[in-house]
Amino acid sequence: MIKLKCIAVDDEPLALDIIEDYVSKVPFLELVQRTENAIEALQLVQAGGIDLVFLDIQMPELTGIQFLKIANGKADYILTTAYSQYALESYDLNVSDYLLKPIAFDRFYKAVEKVHNRVKMTEPVPAPQPLVAPVPSSVATPIQDFIFVKTEHKIQKIELDDILYIEGLKDYISIYTKAERIITLQNMKKMEETLPKGQFIRVHKSYIISLDKIESIERSRISICGKIIPIGDTYRDEFFKHIDNKNI
Repeated sequence: MIKLKCIAVDDEPLALDIIEDYVSKVPFLELVQRTENAIEALQLVQAGGIDLVFLDIQMPELTGIQFLKIANGKADYILTTAYSQYALESYDLNVSDYLLKPIAFDRFYKAVEKVHNRVKMTEPVPAPQPLVAPVPSSVATPIQDFIFVKTEHKIQKIELDDILYIEGLKDYISIYTKAERIITLQNMKKMEETLPKGQFIRVHKSYIISLDKIESIERSRISICGKIIPIGDTYRDEFFKHIDNKNI
């Protein structure tokens, strides 16, 4: 909420008491100073930082009209007076309102609300913040759709979507694809760590399979492209958990 910093200037202490009481009841007002000295008040206004002045007209050293002319538009002003004849002249000096004493609270509130609403309208609108994608807690793993394996004479690229299953042998592994069998000097543990989880799963100490290439499962055997692959006891629970998640 925008708060207006106010001062009350009047040579009558009772009038100041009333203004102070009214200001305390309005959430968007803050009374910075109350004073019977118009010169002191003028110095406060000219120093800056005052938004609204409650100003009496008939004061000994400096009248409210003289005050307005010297202040030259700094701050907003609500005149508080027992004399109505100054109303026309004060509006020529762009005062926000003119309150006749004795001042009723509802009339006071209407006057300050008008100032507050005008100040809100002139407040600069904050520039829209650019939309920023949320930063993940860890760096996302790029989508992996192929691997490279070292064969006897070359390094070969294999599309993951082509892999049916992988068979671990004594000193090497065989990667069976839709078109060929590729033999590489690699161990099953390293291959298991390399392949993306959720797409491949180890079902036996000697087999890693591509889940989406499964044709059928019967008891503890998986059929992929005519090949029967056993499900090892160590891997059974984890495998069927994956399968259950995809059941309909």
